Amino acid sequence: MVAGLGLVVTKEQNHCPRRVVITGVSRGLGLAMTEGLIAEGHHVFGCVRSPEVANSLNHRFGPPHEVAVVDVTDEGAVQAWAERVTAGGSPDLLINNAAIVNHLAPLWQVPAAEFSQLIDINIKGVANVLRHFLPSMVAQGQGIIVNMSSGWGRSTSPQVAPYCASKWAIEGLTQALAQELPPGMAAIPLNPGIIHTDMLEICYGEEAAAYTAIADWAKRSVPFLLSLTAADNGVPLSVPGSGAEAW
Repeated sequence: MVAGLGLVVTKEQNHCPRRVVITGVSRGLGLAMTEGLIAEGHHVFGCVRSPEVANSLNHRFGPPHEVAVVDVTDEGAVQAWAERVTAGGSPDLLINNAAIVNHLAPLWQVPAAEFSQLIDINIKGVANVLRHFLPSMVAQGQGIIVNMSSGWGRSTSPQVAPYCASKWAIEGLTQALAQELPPGMAAIPLNPGIIHTDMLEICYGEEAAAYTAIADWAKRSVPFLLSLTAADNGVPLSVPGSGAEAW
């Protein structure tokens, strides 16, 4: 069990540990998924941008888990990371989680540099990870790809136009990818719901505290992620009970 999450390892889920790759595990949903999946007996390979955070998480989790220092916008770094991870086996579950949100502003007031950084991380970063992890998964003919979307990938709100654009792109990219995969695999755009994270605080301020706590979200999301199969290929899904119905 991981302290604070209340997740219990079950015999069935721990029978065959899965290799799970997650981007953006330094905090928020990425860290919660990492904690939950490790608690369930699976092997997690995550990435963060900060060497200090990577060292801390590696000390905390230890082998066989590994947190690498990777900027998903750097294709060369992503390629090197993918080669290291897949040398030990193809991922069973690949979760593209790394993303940022713009500071609230009308679209024409969002600085060009901020807009470009968001697109580079939220869209190009996902493409970089897919480009270098998918070949090993396709060669094995198995594996689940989850690209984290948002309620703002299926609806819109003012002052988050760049973020909406990126998540609508993830929805389309993922559903197109689903049509390209061989049988036995799945690509799924997943709306996590409305969760109290640092990112939500940027958007909602103090009101963010009224939404689902990360620990509660992890209790629902981890079993849900582990339940995904090839039958879910291309289906836009939401984590049950996560406030997704409020979008």
